Amino acid sequence: MKKQRLVIAGSGSTYTIGMVMSLIAEKENFPLESLVFYDIDEKRQALNAKATEILLKEYYPELRSFTYTTDKKEAFKNADFVFVQIRTGGLKMREKDEQIPLKYGVVGQETCGPGGMAYGLRSIKDMIELIYDIRKQSPNAWILNYTNPAAIVAEALKREFPDDRKILNICDMPIAIMVSYAKILGLEVWDLVPEYFGLNHFGWFTKIYDKSGNDLTERLKNLIIEKGFKPEDAEIANDPSWIKTFEQARKTLMDFPEYLPNTYLQYYLYPEEMVKKEDPNHTRARQVMEGREKRVRELCGRIIEKGTAAGEDLHADIHGVYMIRAAESLAYNLHQYFIVMVENRGVIPNLPQDAMVEVTCVLTSDGPKPFAVGEIPTFYKGLIEGQFAYEKLVVDAYYEKSYLKLLQALTLNRTVVDTDKARRILDELIEANKGYWPDLK
Repeated sequence: MKKQRLVIAGSGSTYTIGMVMSLIAEKENFPLESLVFYDIDEKRQALNAKATEILLKEYYPELRSFTYTTDKKEAFKNADFVFVQIRTGGLKMREKDEQIPLKYGVVGQETCGPGGMAYGLRSIKDMIELIYDIRKQSPNAWILNYTNPAAIVAEALKREFPDDRKILNICDMPIAIMVSYAKILGLEVWDLVPEYFGLNHFGWFTKIYDKSGNDLTERLKNLIIEKGFKPEDAEIANDPSWIKTFEQARKTLMDFPEYLPNTYLQYYLYPEEMVKKEDPNHTRARQVMEGREKRVRELCGRIIEKGTAAGEDLHADIHGVYMIRAAESLAYNLHQYFIVMVENRGVIPNLPQDAMVEVTCVLTSDGPKPFAVGEIPTFYKGLIEGQFAYEKLVVDAYYEKSYLKLLQALTLNRTVVDTDKARRILDELIEANKGYWPDLK
C-alpha cells in the first residue's frame, strides 16, 4: 500500500489535534510517509504543531517526517493530498458576521444568510490563491476542501478551476447527523448507506439503508419523533447550542415529514425563531473562543509542558475520520459512499445543470461518481433554486465587484427577504470587511 504525503493547510485550526488523532486511528488504512502543517499564523500553528510532535512520537513513531511551515513552496512540494480548512479573518470576523445581521433582526450565522455571504466573500480570494499555490508545487495532488461556507467556495472554485478534477469539496455535517441516526438505530455510523440531495448546508436525506439494503428510513423517522433527536458526536454532544439545533431538526421533520432534514435548514425555515434564541453579545463565535478554542489551547499547552500526552482525553473525531476515509477511497480506489459536492450535470434533472449539488457519491481513484437523484418535488426545488441563485449572485459579485449583485443576493436569501433591511446590513458588512472584500462598484 502506497504511503501518502499529506499537507494540512490551515493547521492552526482548533480541529487540527482531532485530525491528528484521526490520522493515528486510520494509519493502517491511510498510511502516511510525511505530514506537513501549513498556516499563515505562525503562533497558532506552532502550538498545535509542538503538541503534534509529541503525539506522533508516542502514537505514530513509524511516520518518517513531520514538519510545519509558513512557506507555501516548502509546504506544498510533492504532496499527494492537501486538506484545506482555512478561516479568513478568524473568529473575530466571524463574530462580526453574526452580530451585524442580528442588529437588524436577521439570522447571524457563519455559513447562512448575511454572515455566510460575508465569510464567503472573504474566503474566495484566499482559496483561489491557495489552490494556485498548491498546483504550482503539486499538479496532481488531491485537494479536499472543507473550508466554509462550502457552497459559495465550491461555486467559486468550479469557475476558477473548471478543468481541475482533483478538487473535492466536502462537508462533515451529513456524517455528524448520521452519527446520531446510528445511535438511534443501534448501529455503527459506517453501517449506514444514505441517499441525500441538496446544496451544502441545505439538503435532505431521502433514504437511510443498512449495508444489507434494508430500508431503515420510516423506522428512523418514527424514533426521532417519538424519542427525540440529539447530537452524539463527541465534539458537539454536550454543546447547548448543538443540542437545541438537533431538537429543531426534529421539529422540521414533524413539519415536513417527507425527508430527514440537514440541521442547517433551521435558519431558512424558522428564521424568526433562530433570531430570538441568539444573544448578540455572546454569539456562537464567542462561545467557540471561550469553549473549544480555549480547551484546545490548554490541551496543547499541557502536552507540551509535560512532554507527553499520557492522561489526556484524546480521541479521533468524526470530522477527521470522514475526511481521511474519503481520502482513502480516492487513493486506493475503494468505491466507498460519501456525501460530497459535485456539479449537477443531470444528477437532479429539474435543477440548474451548473449547480454544485451535494449528493451521495462513490469515491474512486478517478474522482466522485454521483448517484442519480431524479426530479425532486416542487417545495424542495423552489427552496434550492432560491438558495442557489443567492450563492451564484455572491460569486458573481466577487468577480464583477458588484454592489447590486450582493444586494440582490441578500434580498433573495430566506433569512433576509426585505430589500431595505438587506441594504442596511450590506452597507455595514462592507465597512466591517474593508481589506477583505473586493472594492464594490
